[in-house]
Amino acid sequence: MRKNFFTVRVTEPWKRLPREVVESPSLEIFKTRLDAILSPHRPPPCVPAGPHSLRYFYTGVSEPSPGLPAFVAVGYVDGETIVHYDSETRRKVPRAAWMADNLDQQYWDHKTERCKNWQQIFHVGLDTLQKRYNQSGGYHTVQGMYGCDILENGGIQGFEQYAYDGRDFLALDKDTLTFTAADAGAEITKREREAAAEAERWKRYLETACIEELRKYVKYGKATLERRERPAVQVSGKESHGLLTLSCRAHGFYPRSIAIDWLRKGRVQAQETKRGSTAPNSDGTYHAWASIEALAAEKDEYQCCVEHASLLEPGLFSWEPESNLLPIVIGVVIAALIIVVVIASFVFWKRRSGKAPGPVHRGEEGGVRSIRAGSGPSLAAALRVLSLISIRCTGQWKMRPAWRRGCP
Repeated sequence: MRKNFFTVRVTEPWKRLPREVVESPSLEIFKTRLDAILSPHRPPPCVPAGPHSLRYFYTGVSEPSPGLPAFVAVGYVDGETIVHYDSETRRKVPRAAWMADNLDQQYWDHKTERCKNWQQIFHVGLDTLQKRYNQSGGYHTVQGMYGCDILENGGIQGFEQYAYDGRDFLALDKDTLTFTAADAGAEITKREREAAAEAERWKRYLETACIEELRKYVKYGKATLERRERPAVQVSGKESHGLLTLSCRAHGFYPRSIAIDWLRKGRVQAQETKRGSTAPNSDGTYHAWASIEALAAEKDEYQCCVEHASLLEPGLFSWEPESNLLPIVIGVVIAALIIVVVIASFVFWKRRSGKAPGPVHRGEEGGVRSIRAGSGPSLAAALRVLSLISIRCTGQWKMRPAWRRGCP
C-alpha cells in the first residue's frame, strides 16, 4: 500500500477541523465546514470556476465518533451533490435522481471498491503523518480535494490537493508536473511522489477521464444542471444610533453561483461588505445575503448589485423605507367602515321596527332627539355612539369623545 498520496497547497492557514476549514486550490480560495462535506444535501465549498465542474472531497479522521465517520467521500457536479460514501455504510450511493436513473449496479459496485481503496489510503496516511510529525495520538485529520472544469471558452483545467490537521501540505502543479510542499514534512512526500511520476498520472486523469466523466454526468443531469431560476431580491435596513445596517437577500435562484455586492456611488465596497454562505433551499434552489453598515444620512448612496446566470445584466436594488402614512391610511379606512356599519345597523333596526326615522332637531337643552318620541332607541343615540369613536394618527383605536382631542 502506498503512503505518498498527498498533493496539497493552501495559501492561508487552516483552522483546526472539524469546525472551520479554509482551503485554497490553485483556482481560488474558499471556505467550508466539515459538515458541508459530511452532509449529502449541502453544496461544495467553492463556486465552480467554469460553466461545468466536477469536484470530489475526501475526509479522514483518526478518532471517528457518532456522526463523524473515519472516512467520507462526496462528489459534486456544478454544486449539486451526486455521490456519497462513508466508512460506516461502505457503499458509494447516488445523491441525485439522474445519477441513479442512468448508471447501473456494476458502476456503483466498481466505484464502491475504489472508495474502499481511498479509505485505506487515508488510514495509512494518517498513521504515517502522525509518526512524521512526532504525534503519539489525539485527533488528527486529512482532507483531500480534486476535480476538473470545462470553461466557457471550451478549455479545461484541474487540480488536486490535500491538507493535514487543517494546515497546508502539498499541491499539484499540473502544468509543471511538480508538487509544492508547505513544510519539511511535506517535502518528504513531494520527493516520493515526484520520483513515482505521480504528477504525470494525475495530469492524465484530470485532462481525460475526469473530463469524460464530467461530460457524461452533465448529459445525464442536463435538465437540472442547466435550468435557470431568477433570484428574488429583497433589500432591508435597520437604523440604530445613526448607523444603518443594509441587508441584501437573494433567494430562490439556480444555479448556485451568484455575486452579491454593495456599491457606494457606483463603486464596489468589497472590504466593508459582510457575506453569508450560499445555502440550499428545500426545493433545490439557493439563497444568499450580503450586508453593509452605512451612515443613515448617506443611505441613498448605496445600492445592492446582484449578478447571476439567470439575469441578462446585473440587477441594482436600493433600500426604500416603508412610508409612515400606511398606518394612518389603514386607520382612516377602518374608521370609515365602522361608521358605515353603525349607520346601516341603525337604519336596519328602524325598518325592522316598522318606524322610519323622522326629522331630527335640537331640543331645548341642546340634545339631539327624534320628532317621533317614544319610538325606542333614536338616531340621537346612534350619533352619541359615533361621537365616541375616533382614531389616533398612529392608526391605533381609542374610545373617547371626539371633541376632546384631535389628530395633530
